[in-house]
Amino acid sequence: MLISVAGQDCAVELTRDEEGALAGEDGEALQTAYRVLLAAGEAAGADRLVPVRWAHLSGVNYNTIGGAGEEFLSSLAGAGARVAVRATLNPMGYDADSVDRYGLSGEFVRGQESIRRSYEAMGVDMSFSCVPYEIYGGDMVPHSQVAFAESNAAIYANSLASMRTNKESAFSALASALTGKSPATDLRKEDAEGPAVNVRMGIEDPTEMDYGMLGYFAGRQAGGGSSVAISGMKGRPDMRSCKSLCGGMGTSGTCARFVMGDKEGGGEGEPVEFGAEEARAVRDELGTADSGDLVVLGSPQLGLGELGELAGMLGGRRFAKRCMVFCPRAVQADAARLGYAGEIERAGGEVLYDCCACLTPLICGRGGGRGGGVEVDAVTTNSIKGAYYLNSATGVGVNLKPLAEIIRDETR
Repeated sequence: MLISVAGQDCAVELTRDEEGALAGEDGEALQTAYRVLLAAGEAAGADRLVPVRWAHLSGVNYNTIGGAGEEFLSSLAGAGARVAVRATLNPMGYDADSVDRYGLSGEFVRGQESIRRSYEAMGVDMSFSCVPYEIYGGDMVPHSQVAFAESNAAIYANSLASMRTNKESAFSALASALTGKSPATDLRKEDAEGPAVNVRMGIEDPTEMDYGMLGYFAGRQAGGGSSVAISGMKGRPDMRSCKSLCGGMGTSGTCARFVMGDKEGGGEGEPVEFGAEEARAVRDELGTADSGDLVVLGSPQLGLGELGELAGMLGGRRFAKRCMVFCPRAVQADAARLGYAGEIERAGGEVLYDCCACLTPLICGRGGGRGGGVEVDAVTTNSIKGAYYLNSATGVGVNLKPLAEIIRDETR
């Protein structure tokens, strides 16, 4: 049937139950959620809604949604809204265990706590992680339909876990969590149209930062397309490099999926080369400083394996400057038990949970007046995603280095 969304006919076919919810039969919260899904579906050319088994939500950090977003979530929770499927959360703005050490403004802390309480009341898992595919790897069921808002998570799910998700917005992911439904876009189809462009990796022995720059470059090459082919790689990268690739791609454009391998690679015409020259251009764009006052690791957040690798690479050395390491709460107990967190802290690193380097008030430009946090002129990081957001959102300069070079140059 044709229905009206925002005064226009929308050719999204609804079931009888969905029609009733849209008409308000199940309450205002679900009515609002279905309106969001139908508007998103119409924009993406979807013809129906499909059930999803898991939603991963953004719109968590008070820095990104502000007072209006906080009030909206509070009103939803107050009206009795509850998630219909498993729902996990992106990072918030700080580690609740150490928030007192960073002098954050009372307004920010109050707003962030209100957001946390609202999501908790709606039945959302308080994961505060941008890497749900890593910390809940056992739940990554191939060919299942999910609704992930975090861009690196959506790309990972579609590309490396054989799952199906739209690159959801904060609103559409929340609507999916409340309804258990999501628009059936081309990304969700098994016979989805292949990539329009093929990017060939031309760097020998790439570091995780090279993969991040590859992702950033490939995302731009895709233009407005939803997928890209990546060829020329010798085997699947390790987890650190996969996360870096997905993080970089999610930062630079609308691309929500890639296929790897020379045989799978699609695209018309000759492959677009990503070599030393292209990598240098990305590095020159995002690397805006020759040195950093602070070392920042964890965008996307570091998992347990990466924490173990970092602890091993330190090998008794100490950071020569302040270092902040961001990771999910889910790894805290194991990181402590295995001695990883203790080794990083012994080396002078601050291990932070529930938050990440992007859009956090914990890091700000010197004299920025953002209400607390560590004031710096520039940071040193291996993260392409982190470089983009630290620079664009906070005005902090970025010194880009692979992790091995950071350990070599920034420890003693």
